[in-house]
Amino acid sequence: MHHPVPRPQSLPPPLRQPVAPRAELASFLTPSLATVVAGARRRALRDGDRQIDTAHLLHSLVESDPDVGAVFEGGHQLARILGYLAQRSIGYGLRWQRSVEDTGARRLLPAVREAEPQGGDGRASGWSPAAVAALECAFRRAAGRGDERARGLDLLAGVAADPENRAAEVLRRAGVDPVALVVRIEARIEAQAEGRVDALGDGSGAGSPGAFGGEPSQQV
Repeated sequence: MHHPVPRPQSLPPPLRQPVAPRAELASFLTPSLATVVAGARRRALRDGDRQIDTAHLLHSLVESDPDVGAVFEGGHQLARILGYLAQRSIGYGLRWQRSVEDTGARRLLPAVREAEPQGGDGRASGWSPAAVAALECAFRRAAGRGDERARGLDLLAGVAADPENRAAEVLRRAGVDPVALVVRIEARIEAQAEGRVDALGDGSGAGSPGAFGGEPSQQV
């Protein structure tokens, strides 16, 4: 069924503030994506990181969104991704603790530039510029197909679309081609729209909540 594109007043507000306050952001997320964002926030706080970055978002997506697990090529890819993400505090990701996750996407998205606080390093927002860009991409994708709320697959496409962010680096290290991943995401969303795939997963159990140690929560 065709859904009209929402009128401008029903779209997320321009990101002139750093992303959005929790309550405002929640209204533009499906419940499952709200769980993902809450999980990413907890992970950043627990790890002592200055910001929520795209690697935090990817980690939470893989752990808690069953639809996300279904677009990867089997559990071996998910295991490799989680293996790399688990090393961020002791392995290759150590340098992330001393730097801000920037992104090439902000050169293309004016709203992301407007979201930056004075100083331009994103520290005051609690979100890295790359994470802001991924969220904005998710909102735009949802609005483009007439949905008022973004879902986990929209955010996964957002983090995979920027080759310069941390999530894309993790994907490549785990043997996942981010470009091919976005193609699979598009195919799954199209199949869901046509009723060929259950919106909650494919029944395989891959990526189901808790399957990889997720921490379900509805708080954003």
